[in-house]
Amino acid sequence: MSFVGFTILVAVISYFKTKGDNQSTSEGYFLAGRGLPGFVIAGSLLLTNLSAEQLVGSNGQTWLVGMSPMAFEVLAAPCCIALALFAAPRYLKSGITTIPQLIGLRFDRSTKLWFSILYIVLALVVQIPVVLYSGSLVFENIFGLSGILGVTKFQAIVILCIAISVIGSIYAIFGGLKAVAVSDTVNGVGLLIGGLAVPFLALHVLGSTANGGGIIEGMRYLIENHSDMLNSIAPAESSAPAVPWPTVFTGMVILGLQSWCTNQAYVQRVLAAKNLKEAQKGALLCATLKIIGFMYLALPGVIAYALFQLNGTEITMMDDAYPTMIMQIVPAPLMGFFAAVMFGAILSSFNSFLNSINTMFTLDIYKEFIKPEANELQMVKIGKKVGIMFAVLTTIIGPMVYFFPGGMRTFLDSLVMLVALPVLSAVFGGFFFKFLPKFTAKFILIFHIVFYGSFLLISPSYSLFGGGNGTIHYLYAVLVLWPLEMIIMALLNSNNKKKHPELEAWVQQDVGAVDLTPWKYRGIAAVGILLFIAVVYLSFSPLGIGTWAYSQPF
Repeated sequence: MSFVGFTILVAVISYFKTKGDNQSTSEGYFLAGRGLPGFVIAGSLLLTNLSAEQLVGSNGQTWLVGMSPMAFEVLAAPCCIALALFAAPRYLKSGITTIPQLIGLRFDRSTKLWFSILYIVLALVVQIPVVLYSGSLVFENIFGLSGILGVTKFQAIVILCIAISVIGSIYAIFGGLKAVAVSDTVNGVGLLIGGLAVPFLALHVLGSTANGGGIIEGMRYLIENHSDMLNSIAPAESSAPAVPWPTVFTGMVILGLQSWCTNQAYVQRVLAAKNLKEAQKGALLCATLKIIGFMYLALPGVIAYALFQLNGTEITMMDDAYPTMIMQIVPAPLMGFFAAVMFGAILSSFNSFLNSINTMFTLDIYKEFIKPEANELQMVKIGKKVGIMFAVLTTIIGPMVYFFPGGMRTFLDSLVMLVALPVLSAVFGGFFFKFLPKFTAKFILIFHIVFYGSFLLISPSYSLFGGGNGTIHYLYAVLVLWPLEMIIMALLNSNNKKKHPELEAWVQQDVGAVDLTPWKYRGIAAVGILLFIAVVYLSFSPLGIGTWAYSQPF
């Protein structure tokens, strides 16, 4: 009953918050009328990033190798600061609706088309199907829907994929961005309550199992017996899923910048802000929430490691760690609420990505290249029709991932990086260098696909993401490629300026979309967030509660 109750609560709140909104214009439908406040932006950013698969996968990684994978959460914070202080003011100044639109303004229409098509294709055949499948699989593994309904595991995954697609589409297609953002925020509150309860419940069970104590005794037992697992500083030669220490503030930050500053599914929430002040508040609040995320996305995995050693639980796959622990620690009356929180996390990722590609197709392709004379109402109508088509297509592909080998699923997911880093280069390079030739973004895209694609082919996917000693960690590839791409852009910029001395520097135009007055406390908030990051890392290091004896992936 708690599952149904919370799910209905989210729907009711979303309905009343969007009731009466004008969705007959593209701005009202795709950008929530440029009226999102900071709190809603933060909640939607957080839930867009988080999925049920991430809860299971991240905690499975820390069960295997200790706390170093917490970098994926904690290091998102400086990237959100970059979004607030650098990217958001520039995006809102141009009044854009999509990232490809900005690339088109900086370079040319054909470049905009290239990036739009690649983004949409990758989302349709990789990103959204993997979100659907992995979320459904996690839900099935934890809550055993197949046993409840008396069907096979694959049939349960099909049912879940359809349920997620139908409910998510109601928000994304018929409710527009505001419905998505409001539902994300409510689900985010549920996630924080449910997710943060897990480490305390786990520590209580650990303390009770160890010596009949509670949460404090559980923490003491963990520190005294498994301090090596509480160390977030992994050796430089570590293989994935560990995060080598040289990549933490280098390759990891680059990876985060492309997600938080140039990924359409994330950035669209900031583009919909009522003004720059609210956009910055939202991004900086999300940064704080991402740092706290280690408590439910990393620490439970280490507690599971200690608990399983104590009570004799044996598992062989890291993705089994979190579901197994949940079944051991969450009281039955709370299981329904926890299921609703997990379902909400899956929904959020699905409807956010669906909404973003729907927006890109309608505004960047349909309006620009197919029917330039389309009016506002026609664009909203075509957006809804295309959204339905995209939802059906991804729902068909999603369950098929079941038949792919595990390594193939990871490899498919990593293909998104073929486009993600060139987008980061095009956007940031476009702002940094004022004399770039129009072909620059296309050249960088081809260059990156060739070299990053070669790296993926040369280094087997199981070595990149599943361990395997002696292999090059993929974050080192990111660390090398992005600076190299920026250097190439700098050279093209300098050469173009020399060849064409009459060329005028590119100047970004202020279209007056929203008030660009910045939040006056943005600097103080950013410094506070950076200090918070330092405290967390020092705490989970040999200077805090960790030790140098670090568990290596096997």
